[in-house]
Amino acid sequence: MTPTAETPRRRTRLLLGCGTAAGLLFPVLSFGQAFTRSGFDLRRHAVSSLTLGGLGWLQVTAFVGTGVLAVAFAVGLWRALRPGRGGTTVPVLVGVYGVAMVGGGMFAPDPGLGWPPGAPTGLPEQASTGSVLHTVCGAAAFLSLIAAGLLLARRFAGHGNRTWALYSAVSAAAAFVLTALPWSEGSASIRFAVGAVLISGWLVALSWRARDEAA
Repeated sequence: MTPTAETPRRRTRLLLGCGTAAGLLFPVLSFGQAFTRSGFDLRRHAVSSLTLGGLGWLQVTAFVGTGVLAVAFAVGLWRALRPGRGGTTVPVLVGVYGVAMVGGGMFAPDPGLGWPPGAPTGLPEQASTGSVLHTVCGAAAFLSLIAAGLLLARRFAGHGNRTWALYSAVSAAAAFVLTALPWSEGSASIRFAVGAVLISGWLVALSWRARDEAA
């Protein structure tokens, strides 16, 4: 293979590697803070509320950094998956996830339930515009990756790769059950945290597989 032909392949693999960074950055920064910031209780407070308070910039970095890396990963997938089933739709959905994560960092949820320290112990009667937009971005992020997982499950099944088809389908279905079905509000923060770990892990695994195939 000539050096000229090798250069685009290296760029594609670099972009695909951004999926690994995206999948690791958010849970590492989020849970690192969740277990160290005084007054934060993962059983009551959503991970996204870590954007509030004196160290909130760390969680903003987690959202925005993950989003930018996911968009780069989407470009890599665009190069790697086409042509083929889901080769266009899956990268677009991953790109939507990235943009939604950036939005999640730009718009902050409302203080409440005693977080950050000094905030009211209850929830605000009416959510602010920023909080509503944060929720919309969070929903878009989860749903886009859930859809991408289901589409890739079909692609893997069509290629005869049952293990990856099952992994993608189960990850997407579990994330949907945890985040989209009507559960009690008391378990929401834990459920969304587990859902974030599932889709982040799937991003990392997909990144590694795509990079190996691109090689």
